[in-house]
Amino acid sequence: MKRILNFAVLCGALCGLLLTSCCNNCQPAFEPIESSVVYEMNVRQQSVEGTFAAAEARLPFLKELGVDIVWLMPIHPIGEKGRKGTLGSYYAIRDYRAINPEFGTMEDFESFLKKAHELGMRVILDYVANHTSPDAAWVTEKPAEWYVRDEQGEPVVQYDWWDIAKLNYNCPEVHTEMQAVQRFWIEKGVDGFRCDVAGEMPDEFWVASWSALRAENPNLYFLAEGEGTNFHADGFNTCYAWPLKDVMNDIAQGKKTTAAMKEWIADLTTRYPREASQLMFTSNHDENSWSGTEFERLGAAAKTFAALTYVLPQGQPLIYTGQEYGYDHRFEFFEKDPMPATEPNEYTELYRTLNALRHNNPALYAGAAGGELVYVPGVVEEVLAFTREVEGNKVLSIFNLSTEEQTVNLTAEVAGEYTCAMNGEQVVVEAGKPITLPAWGYAILTK
Repeated sequence: MKRILNFAVLCGALCGLLLTSCCNNCQPAFEPIESSVVYEMNVRQQSVEGTFAAAEARLPFLKELGVDIVWLMPIHPIGEKGRKGTLGSYYAIRDYRAINPEFGTMEDFESFLKKAHELGMRVILDYVANHTSPDAAWVTEKPAEWYVRDEQGEPVVQYDWWDIAKLNYNCPEVHTEMQAVQRFWIEKGVDGFRCDVAGEMPDEFWVASWSALRAENPNLYFLAEGEGTNFHADGFNTCYAWPLKDVMNDIAQGKKTTAAMKEWIADLTTRYPREASQLMFTSNHDENSWSGTEFERLGAAAKTFAALTYVLPQGQPLIYTGQEYGYDHRFEFFEKDPMPATEPNEYTELYRTLNALRHNNPALYAGAAGGELVYVPGVVEEVLAFTREVEGNKVLSIFNLSTEEQTVNLTAEVAGEYTCAMNGEQVVVEAGKPITLPAWGYAILTK
């Protein structure tokens, strides 16, 4: 039975909406990149064991959750010279073609990769092309010009990264070797790369790499840790929505208002081409360890902004290890600090529901495949209300980005019958009828 929409009830409710699984006789197929959800796996901390074997055991759960792309933080041996902490930084790599024994063997990795593919999930590796560890074999075995060196001839250390040695991309042989590293893992079967500090490498390196690999496999996925339109020109599928993260933090902390979100959306949709996409997140390994969990930074707005990353234009949502359980803990970066075994809970249901929303509504797809954002007129300034629509599918999103209850009147343009994405109920939106949203309340309606 249809009823008049009660936002106060809908915004707090979570449904148990499950993804429709493929029949047992079907061969698994990858979700299109435009509708995919990325999960960043911190192998060291994702289980007490911290191994590929334990990570492989989690893959069916992640598939059922609705994850499509598993991004593995660096899996290679870590340098000992200048090592930070007991176990060191994943990003101080000693050997690009080997497996960190902390995680298991190459056979263990290949088993993980095979299982992910059987389940229909892509696997991408964290590709650290900017630097090696200072005790990598290349430092002494390769010509001196392979590294950027100081006046004393020592490899340059950037920032406070005293556990790294910076590679020199003015040296053509470095381009050749680092492209060979890409091919090594592609031949293993990986489906692409998340590229660390991508702006440190010249654009021509990425253009040459991605064009060559895509000529052989056009379905590879490349994610740049960087923000800028140049990354899309370089051939990356997706770059980071870093400014969005800052806007969300500022609004949640009362430093900015909904107007700042609209300014960021205007910049996104005018500066970037429609076919571009951006990784949208409330947490990742850097944010979690160095800036705090989403609960520390976003407080009561954590769920609200998580949902917003699924409906904004040109976005590709990210879930970081532990977010699927609402794990409120800053992972130690250089030590073993595992997530405890946890039962599914309200956060699991939240992400399962949002992932299904993403898959089932083409209007929300990334890039040009998705619908353009159209604001709902006449809404109070604290509320962000907009539609995205493609042929046969419309999504109405209404977010109260404030600490106070807000009342809005929706117009005839958006009136009609919808399904609430968060609980599956059939609802009716009436033009001109006042609607109350609680603090940080939101509703996502589809038809």
